[in-house]
Amino acid sequence: MSDVVSNPLCEAEDVAAYVDGELSGGALTQFEDHLKTCGHCAAELRLQRQLLCTLDVAFNNSHSFALPQNFTRVVTARAESDLRGMRQKPERRRALKLCLALAVASFALMGAAARGIVVDPVRSFFRTTMSVGHLCWEAAAGAGASALVVGRVIGRAVLASQSGLAFSLLLVLFLSICFLLILIAKYHRAQIVE
Repeated sequence: MSDVVSNPLCEAEDVAAYVDGELSGGALTQFEDHLKTCGHCAAELRLQRQLLCTLDVAFNNSHSFALPQNFTRVVTARAESDLRGMRQKPERRRALKLCLALAVASFALMGAAARGIVVDPVRSFFRTTMSVGHLCWEAAAGAGASALVVGRVIGRAVLASQSGLAFSLLLVLFLSICFLLILIAKYHRAQIVE
């Protein structure tokens, strides 16, 4: 058999399809003609047929057994009692640490896959983390801008009343401080990008 070279047309799927009876018509005829000339496929076919015979004998000779009547109730009770460790603090801490480790690995792999970088996953991880941080910062800035709009509406209502002048001045001071923080953050972000 050492001088038998497998034909480039040989495919293991054809042997499995032939054994399962999935080939028909021209494909069946072509494969049977191929078996006459290809020792590799003929040997593979013999091996698969032997395996099927062995499995058939093994499963036909197996003795079936009856499950107890309360089998599902016993299995359910044991499964519920095995989960009691999840309710304890050390188990929850361990699960949280595992989730955090998986999240870090996921960020690293997502960054590598998104950028096509396989060589330097650490740099890719930091880029992904920066992108997520940027997204969170943009969301916070949008929420701050929305709060400013709501604050202006409330401020106008307060200014309309006579006792609201002091409150409105404090509100303007608070809003200007928030706006200043947003501008400083945008300046720093522009410096990082450059």
